[in-house]
Amino acid sequence: MQAPGAFADMTALRECWHPVMFGGELADRPAHADLLGQPLVLWRGRDGRPRANTDLCVHRGTALSLGWVNGDELVCPYHGWRYRADGRCAAIPQLEDPARVPRKARIGAFGCQERYGLIWVALAEPRWPLPEVPELEDGTWALVPAGPYRWRCDAARQVENFTDFGHFPWVHPGLLGDPDRPVVPRHEVFTEGNVLRYSIVRPEAANTDDFPVFGNEQAGPPERRSRYVLIGRNYNLGQPAGVIQEFEDTIFGQDQVVVESQRPEQVPFDLAAELHLKFDAVAVAYRKAMRGLGLATSAPESRAVAGR
Repeated sequence: MQAPGAFADMTALRECWHPVMFGGELADRPAHADLLGQPLVLWRGRDGRPRANTDLCVHRGTALSLGWVNGDELVCPYHGWRYRADGRCAAIPQLEDPARVPRKARIGAFGCQERYGLIWVALAEPRWPLPEVPELEDGTWALVPAGPYRWRCDAARQVENFTDFGHFPWVHPGLLGDPDRPVVPRHEVFTEGNVLRYSIVRPEAANTDDFPVFGNEQAGPPERRSRYVLIGRNYNLGQPAGVIQEFEDTIFGQDQVVVESQRPEQVPFDLAAELHLKFDAVAVAYRKAMRGLGLATSAPESRAVAGR
């Protein structure tokens, strides 16, 4: 049972870019991913660029992610039907003339691009381009992949957890926060078109022997400046990636238990549905933006929850 309010509009979210896997995970074999309830097959053509199609052969419903790539074509493992990136079937081996395929012999094709070490897919014409994150394209910064982390929760609950400064001392004591300094400091939140940005300088837990992942050692109580994106850092460049990956695994494991318990499972974007205080400024701005950009609705037909 859902509480009253506005929830994410799954139809509108099809018109946005979503990360579906790390680029390094997509090599010379097709791979499966799910996005908003849509099963996808991801693959690379001769030029190395990623493609995204429906993971379902039109012939007998076979998962194309079990097949293989031949040049610029995706081959079905069941009957060898070959598909191009635009979804059209190029050849049916069982025909005397394999190239004379029916017009209906095609599968869904979706917008797909690789950026910041991730594969992004839009299921419909995207409303906006991907936001610019210069640090992730700067060779002096090191990218550290972590996860993926699969939680049994609404994606928006996970997003809000990343922007919740008040939980650090309680869920991550000694790692991200200090219970003796629980007050959330003043922070700024602003929007640039469809991009929500915020900045904060907050009390920080010191480096530990197990997780020496912070680069701002100082004489007084440490502080940390962060921008939540794919992990990129311009300090500790010689440190093995495994150190920060183990740290992230620990943090995400602590968060997962709490976030999976939240109800309603979907974030209610109606601000009257939950209690908000001053230190929830980022979550409030996020919820307002989702409503303002038409990505949340109270219409029940647009709120179907994708497979989790």
